[in-house]
Amino acid sequence: MQTYTVQLRKRGQLTLPRKVRSQLAVDEGDALTLLQIDDIVLLSPKRPLLPKLAKEFSALMDEEGVSLADLLQGLQEEREKIWHEQHEPAA
Repeated sequence: MQTYTVQLRKRGQLTLPRKVRSQLAVDEGDALTLLQIDDIVLLSPKRPLLPKLAKEFSALMDEEGVSLADLLQGLQEEREKIWHEQHEPAA
C-alpha cells in the first residue's frame, strides 16, 4: 500500500499522481467512484460493465455452440410467441 499527498485546488479539483493513474489505467475524462466513510475518502476507477458482460456472453455462446444468427432467430421466435399470447384469444 502506497500513500500520496495531493492538494485540493480551486473548484475542488485534485491531481492523481502519474504513477497512480498509470497503475489504475485511468486518463483524463475517465469516471471515478468516490466513496466517503466518515473521514475516509476512497477513489476507484468506474469501469463500464458492458464490455465485460459482452465478453462473458460471447464466451457462453461459444461454449454452447450458439451463433449470433441462432440467438437472433430465437429472440424473434420468443417475440412472436409473446405477441400471440397477448393478442390472440385463448383457445
